[in-house]
Amino acid sequence: MTSEELRVNVEKALDEIRPFLESDGGNISLVAIEDDKRVKVQLEGACVGCSVNQMTLKSGVEMTIKKYAPQIEEVLNIA
Repeated sequence: MTSEELRVNVEKALDEIRPFLESDGGNISLVAIEDDKRVKVQLEGACVGCSVNQMTLKSGVEMTIKKYAPQIEEVLNIA
């Protein structure tokens, strides 16, 4: 998979999870993909101060991204 295909797949994953975040007043954006294995995202809106945002990041976002791009090893939220 090329870097561009990887980016498209990660965006598809974020598009899949975005409605759930938006329903709680939040959102997410892709910041970077490093070495084709680490994704950096930024939680936005209500997600920033949410007490369960790390659970959302690992259980929701990371799992969904890995479904579209199995080579991704880690998803990190940047503040």
